[in-house]
Amino acid sequence: MRWALQVEYLGYGFCGWQKQCSVPTVQECLELALSKVAGESVSIVAAGRTDTGVHAVGQIVHFNTDIVRKPVAWVRGANTYLPDSVRVVWAEQVPDIFHARRSAISRVYRYVIYQGPVRPALYSHRVAWTHHKLSEEAIREALPILIGCHDFSSFRGAECQAVSAVREVKDISLFRVGSFWIFDIEANSFLQHMVRNIMGTMLYIGRGLRDVNWLSELLLKRNRFSSSSPTALPDGLYLLSVKYPAQYRFPMEESACLFPPLVV
Repeated sequence: MRWALQVEYLGYGFCGWQKQCSVPTVQECLELALSKVAGESVSIVAAGRTDTGVHAVGQIVHFNTDIVRKPVAWVRGANTYLPDSVRVVWAEQVPDIFHARRSAISRVYRYVIYQGPVRPALYSHRVAWTHHKLSEEAIREALPILIGCHDFSSFRGAECQAVSAVREVKDISLFRVGSFWIFDIEANSFLQHMVRNIMGTMLYIGRGLRDVNWLSELLLKRNRFSSSSPTALPDGLYLLSVKYPAQYRFPMEESACLFPPLVV
């Protein structure tokens, strides 16, 4: 039997999603919890590998097991053994052809920035922060440039192992709640550090350090190390949701504790 789960987690305190030797990771944490529920070793596959410090609301994983459990048993059982920073939201049995990563048609990430004179203590490690004034007009003018199929070599991490840097950005938007600037970006898939590098560029444009045309120039250069902006911090980055073909009708519940925030 193959099961799919929605998982949410705070990435602070973990060295990313992917299991590694001698460091805490979300994958290892979740596999240990599910293995205790199953009474046997469980190995999981995720829709995307988030980096150190990156959070998730709608991470989707799958695993195979012959152990019979009800969906609620996987959810409550796993959550019993998970730390407070990781939770299974739902569990559903899926066809064996379903693959959390390969079956996905797009991913949506959210990046949250608090703009104000003082870094907010209540959102420590949960939002990015800038004390600089930002031009909403300039940022909104720049965002549509990223939509479509582009070579995002100028926005990939130095250790990115993807064979091709071509990705299709389906949508990118900005909405504001008080001092919070909330960016959503959807693409078929993402390169390592791609969203954080895009956000670093938006901050430069918003601060007036570069003009809007600079974004188009970066895309054409296809070189991360050619006059690019710094990589934005992981604190404000969330894997918001993963989208699949219509035959997989997953609930994809959003966390009630995400954003818009209660405190503005």
